[in-house]
Order: sequence, then C-alpha cells, then structure tokens
Amino acid sequence: MNIFKAPIDTSKKSIVWVLGGPGSGKGTQCDKIVAKYGFTHLSTGDLLRAEVKSGSERAKCLTAIMERGELVPNEIVLDLLKEAILARAEESKGFLIDGYPREKSQGIAFEENIAPVSVIIYFEASSETLTQRLLGRAASSGRADDNEETIKLRLKTFLDNNDLVLAQYPDKLRRINAERPVDEIFAEVQSILDPLVA
Repeated sequence: MNIFKAPIDTSKKSIVWVLGGPGSGKGTQCDKIVAKYGFTHLSTGDLLRAEVKSGSERAKCLTAIMERGELVPNEIVLDLLKEAILARAEESKGFLIDGYPREKSQGIAFEENIAPVSVIIYFEASSETLTQRLLGRAASSGRADDNEETIKLRLKTFLDNNDLVLAQYPDKLRRINAERPVDEIFAEVQSILDPLVA
C-alpha cells in the first residue's frame, strides 16, 4: 500500500496548469488571475533563476548545467515546484503553474509527486499570430534570439511537445482562443475558475 500522500489537498486548493506558446499572452492572464483570485503564480523559469541566485549547492549544479547549454533535469524542476508550493500552501488560495509541463513525462511526474491537476487552461493562438507578436516584441526589446527563423523553430518545438501533453488530459483541458482582446479572454478564464473556487 502506498502511504505517500500528495502534499496539497486539491479539493481545497486548485492547481491550474497554464499553457500557451510564447507570445500567447498567458503572462498577462496570470497577472489578472492572481489579482482576482489570490492564486500563487509559479513559473519554472523564475524558480530556476531564483535558485541560481541563492548560491546553494543546487545552484552550483544548475549553473554548470546551464553553462553547458543543457536542459535542467526534470527532478530538479519538480523539487523546486514542490518546495515552492509547500512553502505557500497555508496562505495561497490556489496555484497557477505557468509553462509546465512542457512534455508528457513531466505532466505524469507532477501528478505523481505533487498533486493531481485541477484544470488545464491552454491559450491557443495560430503560429502566424504568435510569430507576429514575438517579432513585434523583438523589435521593441532588441532581443537577439527573436528573429523569424528562431521564432518558428521555438514555436514548432513547443507545439509538437504541447500536443502530446494536451492529449493526455482530455477531461481537464479547457482551450481558450487567445487571439481576442485581453478582457474577453479573461471573461472566459473566469467562467473556468469561478466554479473551482466556489
């Protein structure tokens, strides 16, 4: 008998995976969700950057991995997510996990080690729209990695992996058309989250 219990009781605190390609506007929607619902917004990129700055033993290991241009092992990412969730479990009303899982295996590992996901919100936009948005962002920020070829490659990698993730959770998946005004999108987000927090 498995005595391991998920660290979070999701009947009281929802766990929402927020997925969408780069440029889909999920960051803006996460800010709005945090403001309205008091959820904790966790982005794996932010957690990794904070850990690297902390100077811990794990930080040294992460720095070495990143300097070699390798992907951070999923166990480390999961540990960081789990620690962040547990640290805020008392006061948070729920959790937004932003941009994770990126692969099918990550979704399985999250649910085994942390908790079942309550709902998955996928902000859907066409590759053309995302490319145009990212090119616009690159023009204003001068980001070198945002030329059209690089962007198209990033989007293809994202979409190929993301389709496999989404296919695993047909019952929990809510697709939102992200090619509309911000407030229209958020109205739909609220229709998904209101029943969860009621």
